[in-house]
Amino acid sequence: MTDAITFPDVRIVLVETTHPGNIGAAARAMKNMGLSRLVLVAPRDFPNEKAVWRSASASDVVESAVVADSVADAIADCQLVIGTSARDRRIPWPMLEPRECGEKVFSEATAGNAVAILFGREARGLKNEELQQCHYHVNIPTAEAYSSLNLAMAVQVIAYEILQAARGDAPLEAPWDMEFASAESVEHLIDHLEQTLIEVGFHDPDNPRQLMTRLRRLLTRVRLDAMEVNILRGFLSAIEKKIR
Repeated sequence: MTDAITFPDVRIVLVETTHPGNIGAAARAMKNMGLSRLVLVAPRDFPNEKAVWRSASASDVVESAVVADSVADAIADCQLVIGTSARDRRIPWPMLEPRECGEKVFSEATAGNAVAILFGREARGLKNEELQQCHYHVNIPTAEAYSSLNLAMAVQVIAYEILQAARGDAPLEAPWDMEFASAESVEHLIDHLEQTLIEVGFHDPDNPRQLMTRLRRLLTRVRLDAMEVNILRGFLSAIEKKIR
């Protein structure tokens, strides 16, 4: 039955939400589809009774919401991060359609991976640096005449696709011999890589030419596992030792 389907390893992350009512409406959309983990990154006005009122029967989702200071904190322990994006970017990122997103999220959560789906500010969406912390971007297609979706609508569409994947025959993730690296460990690797590239004279931080953005895209695209991160960091440490 639909009401028996839940997704404890999937979190919805709302970034710098302006209106508390939108938090409540998003919580209601989540609970409709079996999602309950809500993370709020630096909300402008929370807690607020308007959020509880707009949530209807999903007040438990609002009341159990976790508040984080930054996107990095909100996704630190996640192995899969997907960011909603309404437009093409100068440097394209791996993209998912909503249905593909639902299947991917269900598959990864079933495999035991912690998943975060990021939704940006009501007026401006996610910043480039936030989207660059994601493995995939997802875009919700709309009619050209009016392409703006409100926050709760966007959450509803993605949450619906996750539920449909769980109710159908979505392909499961193939087993892997190591757990995937967390977002936090990949961030540490990228920081380590940048410092090493500076030390060997390959990267000039005053004239970056999008080098680190492209390397970040590479490292997130290949979905590193925990052992691979350790190997790469050991390799970087050996380089640093040699040049020093």
